[in-house]
Amino acid sequence: MEQPPILQFFGLIPTGHAPILTPTSAPSQTSLVYTIPLDSSRPFSHIVVFLLPGIELPPDTAAAVYISLPQCLPQAQAQPPFKFLGGIGPGKESAIFKISPSLLSPPSSSFTPSPTPPTLTIGISIEPASTVASQIASLQSQNAGDGKGGETNALVLANKKPDTLMLAQRIIKNAFNFLASFSGNLEGGVEVVPLKAFEEWWRKFEGRVRSDPGFLERAGD
Repeated sequence: MEQPPILQFFGLIPTGHAPILTPTSAPSQTSLVYTIPLDSSRPFSHIVVFLLPGIELPPDTAAAVYISLPQCLPQAQAQPPFKFLGGIGPGKESAIFKISPSLLSPPSSSFTPSPTPPTLTIGISIEPASTVASQIASLQSQNAGDGKGGETNALVLANKKPDTLMLAQRIIKNAFNFLASFSGNLEGGVEVVPLKAFEEWWRKFEGRVRSDPGFLERAGD
């Protein structure tokens, strides 16, 4: 029996990489998993997570964002646990998360390296808005208490200044509007965008930023 296609609610953009719109898996109706292969030749330091245009979450809910970091583990050991990153929802449809490059490389270990390339896993769970807000408050308190925090504080939320969030949303909108016309469907209804289309968008976007640095600050553009 053919499996129904996984619904698309969210988008992810690791800096310098193509947008990811289709989840790798959906463990439940309220949770989605995105597995991102890691390539040392194309590292990234931030991930943008956003609600796709036209998507509305159920009332009084928000999307909690979690991360599972790559590790060198014995084959019998389960995947590392997820850590809470933050949340998005009504009134805050996107967020930028900063990731220390050191966390994207598996630590040295006595275990035999796995033949499988390392991956970074993002989990998104639709939860009560009050629960997500409580986790955000707890994380912010923990980060403030840690100060510089060393390795334990290498993974932190990017600054959420209103102007930064606004610019991120407009970058996402600009990319989505450009790439939507290039999308196609594979077997099973999976929607894909050619990498060349993203490269073309980035070339044009970068060129416009160079020629008109303030265009994103104008809401009409």
